[in-house]
Amino acid sequence: MEIETAVETISQKCVMDKGEAEIIVNKAYEGGEINDHISLEQWLEKRFFPNCVLIDEAGYSRMCIDALKILSSTAATDYGSSRQRDLGQLWADMTRGYLGELSFQLFLEKKCGIKSKLGHEKGTLEEYLPMDIHQVQEAGGEYRVPKINVSVKTTKLNGIWMDIPGDQFNHSDIHVLVKIGGGRDHLFAFFKTLSVFKDKVLKRGQEVGSLSSEESETLFNSLPSFKPIPAYICGFASKTDKFEKLSYEGKLGHKHYNIHSWNGPIQSGDLDLLKKKEKVPGNVKFAAIGEFAHDSGYLFNTGNLHWTDKDWQAVCQRL
Repeated sequence: MEIETAVETISQKCVMDKGEAEIIVNKAYEGGEINDHISLEQWLEKRFFPNCVLIDEAGYSRMCIDALKILSSTAATDYGSSRQRDLGQLWADMTRGYLGELSFQLFLEKKCGIKSKLGHEKGTLEEYLPMDIHQVQEAGGEYRVPKINVSVKTTKLNGIWMDIPGDQFNHSDIHVLVKIGGGRDHLFAFFKTLSVFKDKVLKRGQEVGSLSSEESETLFNSLPSFKPIPAYICGFASKTDKFEKLSYEGKLGHKHYNIHSWNGPIQSGDLDLLKKKEKVPGNVKFAAIGEFAHDSGYLFNTGNLHWTDKDWQAVCQRL
């Protein structure tokens, strides 16, 4: 299968523009999901489409409001860095994270017939960090606490790494990675759907003389419109997996070393050891991202995650 054909197929089936579909395919190659053992066509039919869901406007609304509820009690800094996010950016980031959890909730029902509830009430970090799925219900049964803790990590469509800092990996049994579409415009598209811009912001612009009616209309039409948001449940890593130290693959260029695969623990000093082992005259960098905000935890490229139907069925049985 040619890449152009795959992009066209993804664009049609997942209700996304071709630019997003192209990113997904390119990053599947870069993340190692498509390799010598899994062709583009096999990846598309066996991994990507079976592990995709679409989030509608109602689902987005719930996650957006859930994020807003706890916004005031959430730290404004990124985990592992001192970068401060303003309230709007924090809200958008939290909403994206909640969309990842909703995606896995939809996926569980689609894949295994298991309904679930998310833990979006206020609580301490220790209470909610290990488990994003708080209750499950099998057909004909009552809701109960799951038998394992599941943590859901969310990244954008161009992400190829699942980065779990500190000791978080040992707090959950399963770590799921979800890629979310919608780009950076999801909040704006949602506001447009609610007529926040037309009836409030742009109307006010006309009232204070900043916009003519024609300019207001043009500006409104230029804003992104809401459409179902595609989510790709990329795979998972399990705490029971056996890992090796310095489980990397990469390539030495003229000067620098580019890591494209990592599968397991990473700690301070590992990159120095790698640099010495590979005789790297320059810097050691990670594909697509360069470096991470921390140097201790667990790290996986998407190609090293579990993703088959058999793998997911095993997770559902453990729940």
